[in-house]
This record gives sequence, structure tokens and C-alpha cells, in this order.
Amino acid sequence: MDSINREQPEKNHQDLLATEAIAKMKELAEKTNTCFFSTRLRSSEVPVTRPMAVRDIDEQGNFWFLSANDSHKNQQIQQDASVQLLFQGSAHSDFLSVVGTATISTDRARIKELWTPILKAWFTEGEDDPRITVIQVTPHDGYYWDNKHGNAIAFVKTAIGAAIGQTLDDSIEGTLKV
Repeated sequence: MDSINREQPEKNHQDLLATEAIAKMKELAEKTNTCFFSTRLRSSEVPVTRPMAVRDIDEQGNFWFLSANDSHKNQQIQQDASVQLLFQGSAHSDFLSVVGTATISTDRARIKELWTPILKAWFTEGEDDPRITVIQVTPHDGYYWDNKHGNAIAFVKTAIGAAIGQTLDDSIEGTLKV
């Protein structure tokens, strides 16, 4: 099992805990600020996944979103608060999966902090639109896959490995426990 990783001459697995895990989540998520937000994880139905813009990631590792109170997402969270966030920062690196618990609030001060004018495309009454809710996702754990030295170095190492018939992957991956 895991024959590709056993062939690696370099360390390519590192699990991260607490503050290191939060820092890695922030680093990878902030490269794109857009994720796939999945609900109905525990349901017998197929999970529902949609793109969402992350409005903030705080120092405790919480992810913050704005959503309409009448959205399917909000209804699904009320039925099952377990969610998964999936990020892809580039075509070849910066992958992140976060599993956590979502809570919904109507905290007007937080809405004001997270508001930007482009959101008026969805909340047509502006930041005072009564439909706006805040979704806070508190992460429990996750998994990441990245490269250690950037995409250019990773490509060169992979190309050299292919030329000499040796696995020279520049990847690093591991679990994240908050």
C-alpha cells in the first residue's frame, strides 16, 4: 500500500496540529478565497456542493461566509450542521479539505465587517438586506496537499524523476487537527 510514497527520497507527509494546522488552512484557503461548500454530509441523500466566497478566516481558524436566509444551504445546515469546504489554489498544488460545524446568525455587526459592494448582486438591498445571514464554519479537521518549493521546482523535480525513472515528487500532505 502507498507504493508511490514509499519511493520518495524526501519526507512528504506532515500532520499538523492546533496553531500549525490553522496557519496551513489560512495559507491555502487565502490563495483562492473561493471554495466548494458541501452540505448534507450525514444525510442518506447525495451531498450538495456549491461554490462560495470566503469572506474571512479568523485567528481561531473559523471560516466566515454570507448567505441568504432562504437558501437551500441555510436550510440544509439547519438540518445537519456538518459541512465540508474544498479548496484548490492552483492546477497543481494548494489543495485543502476542511470538515467542520456550521452555525448561522444574523449578527449585523459581523455582516457589516464582511460586506463588500459586489455582494449587492445577490443582496439587492445592500448590507441592510434582511435576508443576509452569517455562516461561521468551525473546523474540526482536514487534509492538505501542497508542494514544498513552489510549482516551478515541483515541475522540474517531476520531469527529472520521469527522465531517470525515480520518484522525485515535491509534494507534502497530511492531516489537520484543530
